[in-house]
Amino acid sequence: MTAPSTETGVLLSDAAAAKAKALLEQEGRDDLSLRIAVQPGGCAGLRYQLYFDDRKLDGDKVDNFGGVNLVVDKMSVPYLMGAKIDFSDTIEAQGFTIDNPNAGGSCACGDSFH
Repeated sequence: MTAPSTETGVLLSDAAAAKAKALLEQEGRDDLSLRIAVQPGGCAGLRYQLYFDDRKLDGDKVDNFGGVNLVVDKMSVPYLMGAKIDFSDTIEAQGFTIDNPNAGGSCACGDSFH
């Protein structure tokens, strides 16, 4: 899979962008970005963090999807190249999902990868 032509290398689906935008509007905040980061931890070695953030870090990569800024720090970019963030709202599952072609394997709980 070739990496998307975005600054971050990550794609935010229309559903995920709409949900993030709705959450921001609900909070009345227009100063926050959706940040995805890769941190050491979890049973498989690395885990995702997806959260709203008002910080601007040196070397951040930023893309705008449907009015939502998606931010990735420079250390996380190589781990997330080609990843797609989606939002699922079904009976089985509700929440943001991350499909990452760089993950060699993940743990049973799905919370971390290597």
